[in-house]
Amino acid sequence: MTYRTAPVVSSSYAAGSGDLARLLLRVGLGALILLHGIAKLVNGPGFVLGLLGKAGLPPALGYLVYVGEVVAPLLLIAGVWTRAAALVVAGNMVVAVLLVHTSQLFTLDKTGGWALELQGMYLLAAVVVALLGAGRHSLGGSAGRWN
Repeated sequence: MTYRTAPVVSSSYAAGSGDLARLLLRVGLGALILLHGIAKLVNGPGFVLGLLGKAGLPPALGYLVYVGEVVAPLLLIAGVWTRAAALVVAGNMVVAVLLVHTSQLFTLDKTGGWALELQGMYLLAAVVVALLGAGRHSLGGSAGRWN
């Protein structure tokens, strides 16, 4: 009887593909969130300010959306302070769900998917980036507590 073994993958290849995966994840997440930030730069944060006012919070807090949807995504794309930037994006998503999407939290859409699957994917991706860090394909490198 002959047994087949799994091919041996060198540790340098595995490390390199892990760094490439980190790059793709953080740049993809950063770019997609940045598009929301660009829309707010062009149209203003009025929608967010109004939601905060309705929730009884100071509307001025709405300007923090620029940190979560412009500054943090740019840091993710560059790979600088990556873990901190990812945590800001995750926090931004939690606030977005609480302010806009709470009624959809336990609902499915007409195709059977979770109504908040996009928000959930952004939140999950941000948490994963915060846990993994930037990797070596970044301006900040893989060293450092926040990278």
